[in-house]
Amino acid sequence: MSTVSTSDLPAPGGAPLREALLAADFTPDGLLERLGAPAYAALARGETVPALRATRDGDAVAVLARLFLLRAPVPAKRAAEVLPLEAALEAGWLRRASGDTNGGHGGEAANDGGTPDAVRAAVDIRPWSGPGGEDWFIVSDAGHALGGRAGAAAGSSRSDVVLGVGGASTTLTHLIPDAPVGRALDVGTGCGVQALHLTRHASAVTATDTNPRALRTAALTLELSAAPTAGFHEGSLYEPVAGDEPFDLIVSNPPFVISPPEPGGPRLVYRDGGMAGDELCRSLVRGAADRLAPGGTLVMLANWEHPVDGDWRERLAGWLPPGCDAWVVQREEQDVTEYAELWLRDAGDHRDDPARYAARYDAWLENFEARGVRGVGLGWIMLRRSDTDRPSVLLEEWAHAVRQPLGPTVAGHFDLCGVLRERDDERLLAGRYRLVDEVVQEQIGLPGAEHPEHVVLRQHSGMMRALTVDTVGAGFAGACDGTLAAGVIGDAIAQLLGDDPAELRSRLPELLRELLEQGFLRPVD
Repeated sequence: MSTVSTSDLPAPGGAPLREALLAADFTPDGLLERLGAPAYAALARGETVPALRATRDGDAVAVLARLFLLRAPVPAKRAAEVLPLEAALEAGWLRRASGDTNGGHGGEAANDGGTPDAVRAAVDIRPWSGPGGEDWFIVSDAGHALGGRAGAAAGSSRSDVVLGVGGASTTLTHLIPDAPVGRALDVGTGCGVQALHLTRHASAVTATDTNPRALRTAALTLELSAAPTAGFHEGSLYEPVAGDEPFDLIVSNPPFVISPPEPGGPRLVYRDGGMAGDELCRSLVRGAADRLAPGGTLVMLANWEHPVDGDWRERLAGWLPPGCDAWVVQREEQDVTEYAELWLRDAGDHRDDPARYAARYDAWLENFEARGVRGVGLGWIMLRRSDTDRPSVLLEEWAHAVRQPLGPTVAGHFDLCGVLRERDDERLLAGRYRLVDEVVQEQIGLPGAEHPEHVVLRQHSGMMRALTVDTVGAGFAGACDGTLAAGVIGDAIAQLLGDDPAELRSRLPELLRELLEQGFLRPVD
């Protein structure tokens, strides 16, 4: 592995390049239109051959796609028609590739590389759409804007490689609440995509990473996207901001992979944190309360160990800092063999010498066995500093589909924690509530039956939960439009059904709490 260095990355000053990229319509919409839906979808899967075919005799968008996404050299004359060539070469965005016959993607790219005077990109640039329709650009190391079957890090000889946007980082962008905040922190910024999103709704953004190349790359991402600047600091976890004012929002896609120790330190900086087991994620969670301002929120991705004896929920409950409401969602559980294979492929080890691959695989399994680990959970951890001695803690498995973005759902969940904690039954019934959007009612029963056997409320947004209720529950939820207090609605339903109002009112708080906790209702007062 090579020594950490940033000297091969472009210099600041990307405004002329941004203007050229936009003028050529090198945007997500422009790429989709130019490549066609099948080739564009294949790029998202890390497959480049359809896009290479679609850009054989290309216009400006095709030239830029070949340079910055497909790693193909392009004739300098053609590049100069699209880009400020000399300025891009001088700043380090492009490099001369005269006589280069190794395009890196098969014969087609290789033929381009054989031109008398060619250039190739020093970094990847991926067009990215902001939530408000912004045209952004994500910078990453050459060949790493997109993953692929060869492994995200395959073909790289360096441990400090900086990847572009993958599935995990995209998920995190959709989990982050987007309400305006003062100070925001991105721990383990990588290519800077989270910091970029934070600039939309935070007054000040700080980004940290142990990898100097990542910090430099993230700065290029923000600059090329014409986003507000951020403060970049090198260091692990919260160390770089230990003396700073607390933050209103902390986000992190950390190096959460639970990998065996490597001689000489982490093998791949973007994924291997260098701590035993899931200690890195535990440290991030445990230390969050000290770095969050009152009411501040932490949203992070994590992996955690499932012990041979014991429940994973009990382990993670021990991570949670006091005075914080918590919501932990396990999206997937993998046994140790699945997990090892996933990350061995990520590093490209499956393309290595079979004996070397087998030795690495065995080292992963040996490490898990020695520590009594039977599986690994993959999911999300969210906290809000509530400074209460009665924090709300929800740890759940949810492998079902969700509808992104979930940022509003995360914010709404923590808002409800406070509401449910502060309101006793009487206050709860005095409140007014509204059924959230995109909830439908399904009735299940025999055809022609007078009453359905089951009534199910189903969300078509957010967590997309389903809740079985009786006719009272369905009628109550349907009547919640924010105009009447819950108790008044309950009394009206009792009168309509001929039930005892006092008896129905006595069991209404339990129903109401469940509808609120599951995200079917929201307070309007």
